[in-house]
Amino acid sequence: MAIFEGAGVAIVTPFHEDGSVNYEKFAELLEEQIQNETDAIIVCGTTGESSTLTHEEHLDVIKFCVETVRHRIPVVAGTGSNCTQTAIYLSKEAEKFGVDGLLLVTPYYNKATQNGLFEHFKQIADSVGLPIILYNVPSRTGCNILPQTVCRLCSEVHNIVGIKEASGNIAQIAKLASLSKGKIDIYSGNDDHIVPVLSLGGKGVISVLSNVAPRQTHEICAKFFAGDVAGSCQEQLRAIELCEALFCEVNPIPVKTALNLMGKEAGSLRRPLCDMEEANVERLRTAMVNYGIL
Repeated sequence: MAIFEGAGVAIVTPFHEDGSVNYEKFAELLEEQIQNETDAIIVCGTTGESSTLTHEEHLDVIKFCVETVRHRIPVVAGTGSNCTQTAIYLSKEAEKFGVDGLLLVTPYYNKATQNGLFEHFKQIADSVGLPIILYNVPSRTGCNILPQTVCRLCSEVHNIVGIKEASGNIAQIAKLASLSKGKIDIYSGNDDHIVPVLSLGGKGVISVLSNVAPRQTHEICAKFFAGDVAGSCQEQLRAIELCEALFCEVNPIPVKTALNLMGKEAGSLRRPLCDMEEANVERLRTAMVNYGIL
């Protein structure tokens, strides 16, 4: 059984002006997501700026998220690292907090071979009892996990159950769906590919868009699963301009800017991420107005 089906939000981590985590605003964002039918919370992923959180902050944010959500919907914690032992440490600690699953990004910078990726993910999975979703995003990590490696992991490691596919390569995702024969849960890692991935048997999306349009993103998936493929497609296409604007600069710069434009007070970004260029702010604002969320 999948950890979740539908739209899981890759939630931002709000900060105070001094750069510390704003837990009050984080709680508000979590509650808003739940009230708007988001199907799962993915905490401390790329969108949550996990790469600039200290280990202590990383674990505190996960723990706070679990305590706030209170099992109303699944919580999946990002605990990946380019260091296998660090990922094992974070994963074991997150398991103690009661998360429902883990999201493990391909190790960045090291550029591991496919055999290295297999050993990396297997060692982490063997250290915990939780179900695990792999996260393939080669544009950020410089490392692509091939469909054959994913299938090998899922057949040989019992608790590796899914993958967030953000390669942007629909042919690769189709190959994975063909090879895995429904034995791995595939989630779109790109908001503009939700319907295409669902059409290949995908379980849903791990979404940046859901931060600003949770109910609408949920509906893209819900309509598809209910058999209203045309309605799902219509919602997907309606969101394309906004999806493009949310990625006109590196994530999560635009989505945090969007939340601030909406008055959600997501706060600043940690360096090396910086404020959005004004021309792109206007592009984002226009897309939000056109979409009806501003």
